[in-house]
Amino acid sequence: MFFVLFAVWILLNGQWTTEIAVTGAVLSGLLYLFMWKFMGYSPKRDWQFARRIPGFFRYLVYLVGEITRSAGATIRLIWAFDREIEPQLVSFKTKLKTDMGKTVLANSITLTPGTITVDVHEDLFLVHALDTEFSEGIEDSEMQQRIMAVEGGKKA
Repeated sequence: MFFVLFAVWILLNGQWTTEIAVTGAVLSGLLYLFMWKFMGYSPKRDWQFARRIPGFFRYLVYLVGEITRSAGATIRLIWAFDREIEPQLVSFKTKLKTDMGKTVLANSITLTPGTITVDVHEDLFLVHALDTEFSEGIEDSEMQQRIMAVEGGKKA
């Protein structure tokens, strides 16, 4: 976190001088010390976060692929004039343990065309799907497994 604070300091200053660098290092150090003491930050926690960054980027690439694939399926559904659309509400329990993981799952479902997360209550998700095709396999999806891998759990 110290390095992030220092980088923001340098970026906001727009130039590099010894005075700016020393002042930024001192202020970043003091701010990090404050965050450590009063906000629960620590080098251990920062390291745990840093180890998750590659998994986060792998998930982001996966999510963009899912959004693209779902957008194509939604377009095909819209342009299929002879097919009757069957919207439905699906509820399922998630295996995700952290609030951050549940939030990422809810937002990922909503970002994917054809589905919207309507409600989340503890482990129970309520999702509106544009068609039955979009709700198939949502209970035990690869999306949940990938989020579990990022949050530190094992894939189910």
